[in-house]
Amino acid sequence: MYNHKVAKKQIGIFSGSFNPIHIGHLILANYITEFTDIDEVWFVVTPHNPLKEFSNLAEEKHRLNMCNIAVKDMNKLKVSEIEFDMPKPFYTIDTLDRLKKDYRDFVFTLIIGADNWNELHLWKSYERLKSEYNMLIYPRLSQEVNIETQYHHNIHFCKAPIVEISSTFIRQSIQQNKNIQSFLPSGVYAYICDQKLYR
Repeated sequence: MYNHKVAKKQIGIFSGSFNPIHIGHLILANYITEFTDIDEVWFVVTPHNPLKEFSNLAEEKHRLNMCNIAVKDMNKLKVSEIEFDMPKPFYTIDTLDRLKKDYRDFVFTLIIGADNWNELHLWKSYERLKSEYNMLIYPRLSQEVNIETQYHHNIHFCKAPIVEISSTFIRQSIQQNKNIQSFLPSGVYAYICDQKLYR
C-alpha cells in the first residue's frame, strides 16, 4: 500500500472591519478560490482595526451577521470570529499565530491589497509576517507592488479584478438615502435597512 502524503488545505485569510461587507469583497474572494491554489477564503471580522478610526463602525455583531449573510450560499467562503475572544488591540500577526496553533492541518495565506502591502512597515511584527507566512497581494489602482527577491517563495501578486467599491462609499451613500442595493450581497442591504445601520 502506498503512503501518499495528503496536501494540507490552503486557507486564505481576508481580514477587515467589513463595515459593511460589499460585492467587491466577494468578487475578490471568489476569484482567489477559483483562480489560485487557495481552497477557501475566511473572512476574519476585526472588532476594531488599530490603524483605523472607531467612528462610524457598526457593532461587531452586526458586521459579523452581514458577513454570514453574504457568504451563506458560497461553500468556499467562510466567516471567522476568532478575534472576538482575543485580547485588544487586534494585530494580524497575533491572529495568524492563533490560527496556526488552532488549525494545524491548514496552511494560511494572508490576503492584502497593494495599498496595505506598501504600508506593511506600519504593522506590528511586519518582518515576521513577511518571513513566516504566505501572502497574496491583490491590485489597487495607482499602487505598484514590489516584492523583495527573498520573499518570492511565499509572497505572490494576484492579478484579481480591480473593483473600486469601498465601505466608506457604501456608508456615505446610505447616509444620503441612496439605494445602493446592487453594491451589496443579497440580504445585506435588507439587513442594513432593518437594523437602521449607518443612518
